[in-house]
Amino acid sequence: MSRALVLNATYEPLCVVATKRALVLVIDDKAELVADTGRAFHSARAAFAEPSIVRLLAYVKVPYRNRVALNRRAIFLRDNHRCQYCGAAAENIDHVVPRSRGGTHSWENVVAACRPCNARKEDRFLHETHMRLRRSPAAPIGRAWMLLAMGGLRPEWEPYLGLPDKARGHEAPVPDLALSELSA
Repeated sequence: MSRALVLNATYEPLCVVATKRALVLVIDDKAELVADTGRAFHSARAAFAEPSIVRLLAYVKVPYRNRVALNRRAIFLRDNHRCQYCGAAAENIDHVVPRSRGGTHSWENVVAACRPCNARKEDRFLHETHMRLRRSPAAPIGRAWMLLAMGGLRPEWEPYLGLPDKARGHEAPVPDLALSELSA
């Protein structure tokens, strides 16, 4: 099933819906078509462009901002599918401070890691292994991250999501961090 990005009247991202739902919003004059996929829905008497992005005509107040759920997909997305120790392709997640030694399962303690680095670190603290993190782990901020955690990103959505370069696949340089900078 194809999906469409729904923008608020102020062009901020609200949610991702099925394209059929987005088309109903456009037909009911509740939203305007911003971008289409190039495909069409056909009825007996008309053809309608399949929406990729729609903008609501009336502003919708969002009562609160949820945190992104902590799961493998979101961790890999935050870390750009790269090991936070060596920069290789990530295959696992790792707890910076091992859970068996008092670490929590939280955004600030979980990073993506490749198998060799995960095996080398084992159940130890960073200073016991002489390994260093490429960047400090933190919870993603903003509605765009929640949308990305729910599903894939279409190229035409990028200008409306306001994502940092790392989420688009461009690795920004980051300083090395020592264990003392992470916890205390």
